[in-house]
Amino acid sequence: MSRYQSSRGGDSRGSYGSKSSISNELSAVKWSSYKLTPFEKNFYKESPEVANRSKADVEEFLAKHQITIASRDRCPNPITQFKEAGLKSAIMDVIHKNGFTAPTPIQAQGWPIALSGKDMVGVAQTGSGKTLAFGIPGLVHIAAQDYLSPGDGPIGLVLCPTRELAQQVMKVMDEFARAVNLRISCVYGGAPKGQQIRELERGCEIVVATPGRLIDLLNMQKINLRRCTYLVLDEADRMLDMGFEPQIRTIVSQIRPDRQTVMWSATWPKEVQGLARDFMKDPIQINVGSQTLSANHNICQIVDVITDYEKYDKLQRLITEIMSYGKTKTIIFTDTKRCADDITRQMRRSGWPTVSIHGDKKQEEREWVLNEFRTGNSPILVATDVAARGIDISDIKFVINYDYPSSVEDYIHRIGRTARANGTGTSYTFFTQSNSKNAKALIDILREANQNVPAELEKMSHSWQENARDRYSNKRFRGGGGDRGGDRNKRPRMDNGSSNGAPAAQKTGNEFYSSVAQAGYTSSYY
Repeated sequence: MSRYQSSRGGDSRGSYGSKSSISNELSAVKWSSYKLTPFEKNFYKESPEVANRSKADVEEFLAKHQITIASRDRCPNPITQFKEAGLKSAIMDVIHKNGFTAPTPIQAQGWPIALSGKDMVGVAQTGSGKTLAFGIPGLVHIAAQDYLSPGDGPIGLVLCPTRELAQQVMKVMDEFARAVNLRISCVYGGAPKGQQIRELERGCEIVVATPGRLIDLLNMQKINLRRCTYLVLDEADRMLDMGFEPQIRTIVSQIRPDRQTVMWSATWPKEVQGLARDFMKDPIQINVGSQTLSANHNICQIVDVITDYEKYDKLQRLITEIMSYGKTKTIIFTDTKRCADDITRQMRRSGWPTVSIHGDKKQEEREWVLNEFRTGNSPILVATDVAARGIDISDIKFVINYDYPSSVEDYIHRIGRTARANGTGTSYTFFTQSNSKNAKALIDILREANQNVPAELEKMSHSWQENARDRYSNKRFRGGGGDRGGDRNKRPRMDNGSSNGAPAAQKTGNEFYSSVAQAGYTSSYY
């Protein structure tokens, strides 16, 4: 089963589970029976400086920023300065106000494509500036269309996998939208529908939405997508991972087929490629960074191979070291909601200002938790993967994987919460015997980023590969149950004891940081 078909339920991933229970009373619109009003979507006029760049200069720029392009048609040359994009003065004022000095690589190549009205696929790591890469062209497109009439739906729609990401996209775009007199609304589950419906009824040119809540509002006829001509699928791989493909297809069926579609994804699996083929017309695909799965090279990745019973004591010592240098924002990732709550409770008892976020939290509580973390009142956030995407806080310096995630893709997205916007950060990962099947994939990520690979991790990877055939053949002769995978959902051990009551061997602080020292880092790094 591919990870895009997995049914994640229970405690493990923030109650994403299957989305098949979302009510869907919508039928596909037969657009061939409608006379569609033409609209303009090409707003890019290539400046002489950009048009006259030599092929060698363009190739040097693309190679420097690891940009690759796949297109049947000619792709516009990248820009290197904001003024070359031909943006309105109101948008330029906001860019300068925020202190942006030059477009990021994804913006440099993405803006000329999107402003030209072409369908586009962008594959880039988190923290690369992709929100403005699709947001600015979207605002230009929307501002050029006719004004909304009473009962009209939005002109621009951004679909996001989680409410946190939806809120983050709205926050980034709102200041720019107000500068060009456009209204933006955010609709997502876990919050009352009333306020969201009132905002939609007042009229808004842009809606940022999660698929489930948007389907609900479409079913209630509180919103329609007849005017939508600019569609963004943000983090398409994550939406498929969460089981939203049926909802995405239903939503897209309500949007006119001559729209402009922009899709963003951190990875490019065949399932996402299928969406692109079905929803887009001759898209230009741009990849920023290595085309192999890779982590942000600005992150120092440290892996400690330990036992499950060592985790909590190591976490305490690591937090003590981090916080000795001030209130450093740190995210601790766990596999389960129960584990997140247990760690938060114990950390608070130990005097650490800690909050937690996961799928069981009500929206008001989640917003309060994120505000406490963002402002630094509680610099330690314990989270399930519900927070792995959508949290864009620039000064997170440390990510701790208390539980290793189920896939290396999730590992990359977790540690991508640090080193945002060309910053630097550190990730620390506890890796146990139960994670051994993921050892080789993790080693590949570490090596690609020129990080230290612990000898214990190498040994675990070799052992797993050598014994895989025997392990699988022996499964036929085992009984059910047992302790296979049992540690995954247990509460963290707080007493550092073994399962039979005997105390586990203690390690000194020096031994605890031996893997850091072997990697050439010292505590001053933090």
